[in-house]
Amino acid sequence: MRGSKGPLIDVGALLEKVEAAAPIDAVEAVASALGEMVDARAVTLLISDFTGRAVVRLTSAGRVEGARSRGVEQAETLPLAGTHYDQVLRTQQADVQALDDGARVTVPVTDRGDAIGLLELVLPRHPSAPEVADISSAAHALAYVVIAARRHTDVFEWGQRSQPFALAAEIQRRLLPASYTCEAGQFTLAGWLEPASSVGGDTFDYTLDRNCLQVSITDAVGHQVAAALLATLLVGGLRNGRRKGLDLGEQARYANDCLAENAAPGQFVTGQLMRVDLRTGTAAIVNAGHPFPLRLRKGRVEEIGLRIEAPFGVLPGKAFDVQPFSLEPGDRIVLLTDGMQERNAVNLDVAAALADTADLHPREVVHELGAAVLKATGGNLRDDATMVCLDWYGGPPRGRNTEQGADPDRASAPVLTARAG
Repeated sequence: MRGSKGPLIDVGALLEKVEAAAPIDAVEAVASALGEMVDARAVTLLISDFTGRAVVRLTSAGRVEGARSRGVEQAETLPLAGTHYDQVLRTQQADVQALDDGARVTVPVTDRGDAIGLLELVLPRHPSAPEVADISSAAHALAYVVIAARRHTDVFEWGQRSQPFALAAEIQRRLLPASYTCEAGQFTLAGWLEPASSVGGDTFDYTLDRNCLQVSITDAVGHQVAAALLATLLVGGLRNGRRKGLDLGEQARYANDCLAENAAPGQFVTGQLMRVDLRTGTAAIVNAGHPFPLRLRKGRVEEIGLRIEAPFGVLPGKAFDVQPFSLEPGDRIVLLTDGMQERNAVNLDVAAALADTADLHPREVVHELGAAVLKATGGNLRDDATMVCLDWYGGPPRGRNTEQGADPDRASAPVLTARAG
């Protein structure tokens, strides 16, 4: 694939395929063109399932046994546990398996640490290291194609849903950020939500600008559509206040008043709003009746005590306290909702689970904590369990050390080597 004039894979030509294709066909067009460039016998995109425990192969050609279908579209769900797919997602490194008549190459499709999925190619030969690097670069470009294409079609969203969503879950999903993971020079952040069988109205959100990172986690009282609508009011108020340029305390007050004015009496939402100043490395937080955060510092997990104020929506016109928040380079901060600690999840030792995941990427930390609460409850969550993990590296604002959309220094497991199939 690489010759004396450089790589054979022409990323520019791949992106031209995007412009020429309809949105729903853009990803398939790029994958097909990539396959032709490397003489691949097969090229497959596998996208991450919403459960975090599977990947999904989408196709519109040929009937696949056991796949879900919608018209010509098919979605084949492949569990991750114990597979090389899981390892590639965790390590963000390519995997090469030798076949009798060639090799299977699997590479991550990732943007800023957000593991969108995997690209798998079957080649008629064993690729060289530079060839694998070329394929990895093309997969990174494909991440942007997927991000753009899914704005125009429901096919990806449908494919990622192993189970149909109830109306409350549909509303709740719209309140979450478009990407659950963000890697930056000074930090890595990841969030996750394990929904209860009866949706409980949890949300998390974040935004990053030139000078600060803002993070929120909220938990609306009640369940199902009523809780989802209540969460919508609060998250809408928080985002609107933030986009108006209000500071942290003003955002809290504005969202609180939005809730008090538009929700029925007695309805409320607990939550925390955190702001990290990227120039000074200092942080502040508003705590509206929410469970305390956890901090992993120098191998020790501890609860961070905060002054507790009334939840959002209880006291119209209330001014919220903006509390300084201790943050040092090397800290891991976890914000969580009470679904991680109460009711039938009471047997889960969250602090111990956090300590056990100390060496993992935040993206894997939240998945492991989610799996732990499911295990503790026998898979029967009675309340949403939501968490946000922030790894703070500190230092001045700076760029990332990045390879194909991920930071190799923050991988969760040893790099994979080529192996026999």
